[in-house]
Amino acid sequence: MTSETHGDRAFRAGSLLGSVPEMTYGGALSFLRRRFTRDLTGADVVVSGIPFDSSVTNRPGCRFGPRALREASTQLAELKSFPWGFDPFATLAVADWGDHFVDPHHPTEVPARIEAHAAELLASGAKMLTFGGDHFVAYPLLRAHARKHGPVALVQFDAHCDTWPDDPGRLDHGTMFLRAVREGIVDAGHSVQVGLRTYNDSDFGFEILSSPWIHREGVARTIEAVRARVGDKPVYVSFDIDVLDPAFAPGTGTPVPGGLASWQALELMRGLRGLNLIGMDLVEVSPPYDHAEITALAGAHVAYEWLCLQALAKGATPRPVGRL
Repeated sequence: MTSETHGDRAFRAGSLLGSVPEMTYGGALSFLRRRFTRDLTGADVVVSGIPFDSSVTNRPGCRFGPRALREASTQLAELKSFPWGFDPFATLAVADWGDHFVDPHHPTEVPARIEAHAAELLASGAKMLTFGGDHFVAYPLLRAHARKHGPVALVQFDAHCDTWPDDPGRLDHGTMFLRAVREGIVDAGHSVQVGLRTYNDSDFGFEILSSPWIHREGVARTIEAVRARVGDKPVYVSFDIDVLDPAFAPGTGTPVPGGLASWQALELMRGLRGLNLIGMDLVEVSPPYDHAEITALAGAHVAYEWLCLQALAKGATPRPVGRL
């Protein structure tokens, strides 16, 4: 391979498939070095950022999350996936659409604009992997997905329930899932909240697998409970990085001690293999509060696992090495 074929494949690649070596410390920062394009012809998954953090209740900064996640993904693009042993992009066509423009000076228009953005991308036939931004962005994303799939099973990884009291028109990253249930876009009876460690007076029909329960009962029982809950429903995964303990994710707006370790989160994501996974968001990565990129690295790895699950669903063959 000559020097002319190396580098900046984010905008030089001729195909959405395949991988080419890049300098981990240089080059255009698309997610996992995928091609930046808004032509989604043939795309299986489209990556999109929503740099919006005007709904936070504590520390801001997650508007910088999409950029940080792209930068943190460079090493993941260098080798075959662990533990699967394949290059997911030999099977899975992934495009990086870039970031959706969010005008912070017209906040009341933000939900409708995000929903329209998601509807446009979903109309291409591709699935969405979306980076926040704060967790409120999940609400318009869910509206767009429910318009296509009907009421969805929500698998929510989070320190917080995000079902606190809501009112119409409210922009709040702690209330939108109650609204989603009341609107019928989330089927609470098939939905599960994983990693919670804050209190609300009601579960509003969700199955709650708290962090203490997961620590006591283990990953295998947690996966079993999640799979039993969602069944064969279309599953939307919403991953708030604060589900991780602050030791593993300090770069977030509302950190809560006692959370999951990175290894637990990755194992739980792998345990979703075979479910009807229709979309995912990863939110609340706030680089101003991060250290040595460890929060963004954790987020990039979790998102990569979801892509590997999509590759498996398309026929990628695992080739594990060693005791796993």
